[in-house]
Amino acid sequence: MLSPKSAELVEATLPAVGAAIGEISRLFYDRLFAEHPILLRIMFNRGNQANGTQAQALAGSIAVFATGLLAGQQPEAMLRRIAHKHVSIGVTSGQYAVVHEHLLGAVAEVLDVTPDIAAAWSEVYWLMADTLISLERFLPRGQQEYRVIARFQETDEVATFVVRPVSGPVPPSKPGQYVSVHLPLPDGARQIRQYSLSGRTDDALQFSVKRDGEVSNRLHDFAPVGSTLKLSQPCGDVTLEPGDGPVLLASAGIGCTPMISMLAELAATDSPRQVVAVHGDRDQLSHPFRAELAQLVAKLKDARAHVFYERPIGEWPAERTGLVDLGGVEIPANTTAYLCGPVPFLRAVRAQLLAAGVTDIHYEVFGPDVVSAG
Repeated sequence: MLSPKSAELVEATLPAVGAAIGEISRLFYDRLFAEHPILLRIMFNRGNQANGTQAQALAGSIAVFATGLLAGQQPEAMLRRIAHKHVSIGVTSGQYAVVHEHLLGAVAEVLDVTPDIAAAWSEVYWLMADTLISLERFLPRGQQEYRVIARFQETDEVATFVVRPVSGPVPPSKPGQYVSVHLPLPDGARQIRQYSLSGRTDDALQFSVKRDGEVSNRLHDFAPVGSTLKLSQPCGDVTLEPGDGPVLLASAGIGCTPMISMLAELAATDSPRQVVAVHGDRDQLSHPFRAELAQLVAKLKDARAHVFYERPIGEWPAERTGLVDLGGVEIPANTTAYLCGPVPFLRAVRAQLLAAGVTDIHYEVFGPDVVSAG
C-alpha cells in the first residue's frame, strides 16, 4: 500500500500525470536509449518502439497500477502478464533501477514536479517493480538452443517450425504459452519476438510464425531445417485451466496458434467439456490450421466450431460472412473464454461476451498489452 502522504499526492496529481503520461513514456524511452543504446538492439522490440505501442502500454500500465493502489487493490492479471513477458526476454531485477532513473527523470522534465510529488510517484514505481520482481523470481528463466527438425507451410503467410533441443530434455509447457525467439540480424542487432506454441511432443516443440516484420520475415527466409535457434523457456499466463466447465476458444488470424494448442490438449485428453471454437479470418486460404480445427472438434464429445470469413471463397453461409459475431453462437452458462487476435478483435469479442453474461475471460495479445493498459 502507498504511504498516506504519497497516496494523497498521487491522487491529487494522477489526472495531470495521466494526461501527460504518453509524452512521459516517449521521453523515458528517448532518455533510456540515449544512455543505453544496446537495449534497443538486444532487448526491446524496434518495431513496437517505432509505432509507439510499447510506450502506450508502459504509460497505461503505470496509470492502471496507480489507480489500483488508490483503490486498495492491484491489477493482478496485468502484472502476471508483464512478469511473464519480462522473463521471456531476459529482464533482470537490476534493470528496474535503470528504468526508475529515466522514468522519474522524464516525469520531472515533463511536469516540473516538486520533490515530494516525485518521491510519491517513485513509491508507486517501486511498489510495482517489487511486485514484478517477486513474480518473476518464481518463473523459469534462461535460453536453450534448438534445432529446426521440420517446417510446414500452413498458408502463404504462415509457417510452422518444429524444434528439438540440441541437448537436454524439452522443458515443460502448458497449452497457450509462448516462447521467445532470440534472433541475430544482419545489422548486428539481436531482436526478440514471442511466438505461441501451436503444439508439442515428448521431444519437440512447435511454434507458428506469420510473415510480419523483420524477425518473422527472417525466420521464414533463413531458418531452414537443420538450422539452430535460441529460445526462451515457455512462458505466458494465459493457459488452459483444468476443470469440467464449458470452454470458448475464440481467435482471429494468427491468434489461432494458442487456441489450436488448447484444442489439441482437450482432444488428447478426451475431454468431456462443452467446447465452442470460434475463428475469424480473411478467407479459407489465409486460415492457418483450418483442417486441424475441424479434425480436433470432431474428436471431442461435445464441441462445435463457428468460422467467419470476411471475404469467403465460393459459397459460404451469410450469417458467418464478415467479422466474428457471437450473436448467433450459443454460449453455455458458466463458460470460461480464451481469446487471441488483434486488439480490435479482442475488444469487440470481449464486449460481446460481457453482454452475453460471460465474465471469466482470458486473452493473449501479440505485442505490448494495450488492452489491459487501457
